[in-house]
Order: sequence, then structure tokens, then C-alpha cells
Amino acid sequence: MAQRPTHLLQHRMNMHSLIQHLVQTAGEVIVGKEHRIRQAVACLLAGGHLLIEDLPGVGKTTLAHLLAQLLGLQFTRVQFTSDLLPADIIGAAIYERDTGTFRFHPGPIFTQLLLADEINRATPKAQSALLEAMEEQQVSAEGETRKLPRPFVVVATQNPVHQIGTFPLPESQLDRFLMRIELGYPDHFAERKVLLGRDRRVMVNELEPVMNPEQFMDLRRLAEQVHASDALLDYLQALVEFTRTETRFVQGLSPRASLALLRSARAWAFMEGRRHVLPEDLQSVLPAVVTHRLRVASGAESTADPAAELLDSVAIP
Repeated sequence: MAQRPTHLLQHRMNMHSLIQHLVQTAGEVIVGKEHRIRQAVACLLAGGHLLIEDLPGVGKTTLAHLLAQLLGLQFTRVQFTSDLLPADIIGAAIYERDTGTFRFHPGPIFTQLLLADEINRATPKAQSALLEAMEEQQVSAEGETRKLPRPFVVVATQNPVHQIGTFPLPESQLDRFLMRIELGYPDHFAERKVLLGRDRRVMVNELEPVMNPEQFMDLRRLAEQVHASDALLDYLQALVEFTRTETRFVQGLSPRASLALLRSARAWAFMEGRRHVLPEDLQSVLPAVVTHRLRVASGAESTADPAAELLDSVAIP
């Protein structure tokens, strides 16, 4: 077998070291949540959008800002509220008296990383402004289609649906998020470190980027090249087909979800320094990829965790 050129191997090693530095630096701000940080980074490396759902005050917005800062991405935050309109996100044509014409003024969506803060406090009409952008990397407004910057990533935070003033995200919106994660409360030692440390927002603002957008896109391309064997694809398809035939689930995983699993598993394997995907990589990303896409049928005998049930029910071929 021919040896891979030394400079290509060295380039891959350098890129992998950037990821490790990114995760380590992020872990100094979001303490005790390395696995969640790795999931978030894998989501962005896989070219996906990230939904962070949890109680207020656990660091959701800080994580989004932290990722943008370390990746060197242009960052815009939109606070989603019940009176938010699609034009507040996309932009609108405004009449200019000097020229006597309407000129389109781009909204905050024209950025590289958009933080949709508390996305489920906006109405479905406002939420729908993100659908085309998240899927097509473009927006249509005033009779014209405009491309978004590359990369374009949406990181949305969401409060639990039982809280007052929230609107549930429709399935079409949820399906556009590659992953959904929860941060949870810090453990005793992590919280003590936070209490004794500096303000996390100040720490984020003082951080230097670990990479630039061009390097980030290069990492994405390298992650896409990670090999997935036929046996690995057999396992992935067995997991997906189980959700489509098992009556405990309202509906099975879509082809988009299948691709999301594969992309995420490749990104996870790449972060682990491998050039091929293992079943363990698929299992590591599966909960974050499928939990928000699966609903258990009313009255069905099932565990509270559909992802764990799925992994327990489908054997590795």
C-alpha cells in the first residue's frame, strides 16, 4: 500500500491538535462539561446546526458565544420574543428618500454564527424565518434570493417547554438541528470552581480565536473524508429501520436523520484522531442526533430515553 504523503499526514495532525486545543480551552470556561462541549464541536464540524435545551442560567448562551469566539466566526445574537417578526431576522426593504428607491437592509441572519437565544419564546411565524436559511444556506426576501456567509451556523437555545411563555418547535424546525444537547447542572467541584473563578462572560471576551474560518472549513472537509465501512452503514441503517417499524415511536427517523447520524459519527471519529468510523462513534453521537426527532407513542410501554432504548434494541451486525 502506498504511503500517504508526509505533508498530508502532518496537516491532519495539526488540524487534530487545533480541535484538542479548542475543546481544552472551552472546558476552562464551561467547567465539567467536556462531553457536551465535544458534542457541540462535532455538530459544527459535521456542518450542522445546534440546539441547546436546558433551564435558564446553566451556560447555554455562554457556550454559543464561546464557540464563535474560539472558531473566529462573525457572531450575531438575536433575542427571540413573542413580538419578533421574520423581517427582524432576515431584513427588509426600506424606502430611501435620497434615491427614491427601496433598498434591502440585511438582518442579523447575515452572519457566520447566529445565536437564536430562547428560540421557543418566539411565535412559529418568527421561527419559520430560519427554515430556508438552515436548509439552503440562503434567504428569500423582496423577490430575491441571497446567499448567506460561509460558514453559516445556527446555535439556538431553548427553555424547557413546560415553562411559561414558550411555543413548541414544529417537527420541521427540530429536524433541521443536527443535534440537541443539554448542559445540566454542574457537579459540586465544577460549581465550586465557577464560584471561585472570574465572570465567564469576561473570560469569553478575553479569549483569542483558536482558528480562523478558513481553518474551520478545512476541518469540515477533513471530517467529511473519514471512511465509513459497509458494516458501519449496515449498523446505521438497522438503527434507523428499527425506528420506522417499531410501533412505540410515532414516526421513524427520516433520510435527513440518517445523513445526520453519518456526518456526526464521521466528525466524532475525526475528533478522536481516526480516519474510519467505529460503532462506538455512532453510539456516542446518537442520543444528541435522534432524541429530538423521536416521539414515543401515547400509551406505549417504553423507557424515558428513546436513544438508550434504540441502542439496547439493535445489535451491532
